[in-house]
Amino acid sequence: MFKSLTLCMLVLCCLAACTRLPDIQGKGSEMFQGVWATDTAATQSKLLTYSQHTFKITCDSFYLDLITHSKANYYSDSCFNNGVWKEYAKGIYAVRNDSIFFVGTYTKANYKQKITGCYQIGQYIKSFKILSSSAEKIVLESSDNQRTLNLLLKEKITCVPQPL
Repeated sequence: MFKSLTLCMLVLCCLAACTRLPDIQGKGSEMFQGVWATDTAATQSKLLTYSQHTFKITCDSFYLDLITHSKANYYSDSCFNNGVWKEYAKGIYAVRNDSIFFVGTYTKANYKQKITGCYQIGQYIKSFKILSSSAEKIVLESSDNQRTLNLLLKEKITCVPQPL
């Protein structure tokens, strides 16, 4: 009797604690909705390696195009491509206080999963501190290398949540 009562209580607690999430995409942060591209900085030519970022942020999702410029060959010659190459990622993001977090995967150019190939493979996990933001410009600082991204708004997007 005691075991069945305990089991019933456990099941009831679990059912009461669980809530079903809606089968629709989240709205994300309205401030970030749009296509944002890095402003070309004069100091980039002094760096050994730098990447130009273009984020497309719609609702709670992001799509990222990275163009990397490198004076050093970190890859096989067939991948180095004269020091300029493109990478892609997609996933979800979240804004918490003064930070933005991106969690996704590296993809092919069509944003389908990338399993093999040159450059990055696997998870794309990045966090940035939001140094400043306005309707036309966002300044982010990378938490892993303290480089600053000056993102300029190229196109505003209105979130229309899609079914999952």
